[in-house]
Amino acid sequence: MSEPDKTFAVTPRPSASGPYVLEVVGELDHHSAPVLSEAVNEAPFGPLGVVLDLSGLTFCDSTGITVFVTAHRRSQAAGSSLGLAGVSPSQMRVLQMVGLDEVFTFHADVDEAVRAARSPLPEAHC
Repeated sequence: MSEPDKTFAVTPRPSASGPYVLEVVGELDHHSAPVLSEAVNEAPFGPLGVVLDLSGLTFCDSTGITVFVTAHRRSQAAGSSLGLAGVSPSQMRVLQMVGLDEVFTFHADVDEAVRAARSPLPEAHC
């Protein structure tokens, strides 16, 4: 008998004074992508935006990347922002290879994303 699927979870972390954070943990693939899609659809894309905390993401296939792009489109349509936090070096390499490093705003971690959302001007990275 085969092993059960790896655990995948999306945990909303709403905040009155910062962006709405969706903590993503586990393997994001064609089986788990609908869970993240639903969470993104329910997220309130408001003035402080939404942050996907990907620090717990262990795998992401093209279906997961499609969910990220759909979330970006939703944020743009709402006049809001979408940030990706805690992207691993291997996942960043894939996003760079497909040109999505030019589309998304990246943060080292959720704390940095929250600070950036609260800042009146975008943070400059040198």
